[in-house]
Amino acid sequence: MEYKVLSQKKMMEIFLPLLEEEGAVYRKKTNVFARQAEGGERVETVTGDGKETVNTAAEGDYLVKNQTGAEEIYIVSPEKFRERYAFLREVGGGFDEYRATGKILALELAEETLRRLGLPDPFYFEAPWGEEMIARRDDFLAAPTDKSEVYRIARHEFFETYTGE
Repeated sequence: MEYKVLSQKKMMEIFLPLLEEEGAVYRKKTNVFARQAEGGERVETVTGDGKETVNTAAEGDYLVKNQTGAEEIYIVSPEKFRERYAFLREVGGGFDEYRATGKILALELAEETLRRLGLPDPFYFEAPWGEEMIARRDDFLAAPTDKSEVYRIARHEFFETYTGE
């Protein structure tokens, strides 16, 4: 099956206005485990509904593991990590525990929203790190409050991880 992957630029054009008009502000209610990457580590992010995306860490990036049922792992640049997380404690095994300090704007991808935008279910887009990412009906699309990027959060993990402001 052939499909078109929307660019990150196109995602921002489409979804940032929607997030501003219809989205809500959320913060993480769970902590994360994280460690610095050695560089070159390839991470496949898997949520409860399957593969979400892949990414390759540069030296100094952080591997972040959510405290969810899926324990999804993703990569965060050192700059974003310092802006968005605060150290809590050492936990061993190379990982430490951190508290999220940032907030996001998020919007549920309701069937009506997909229809209004002419998007199929599922659709694919370019994640901020340049790899393909899937988005499905009832997932959430999110952006940090600085609106620098748009990414997907799987529905189940969203409710495990986030709370409204």
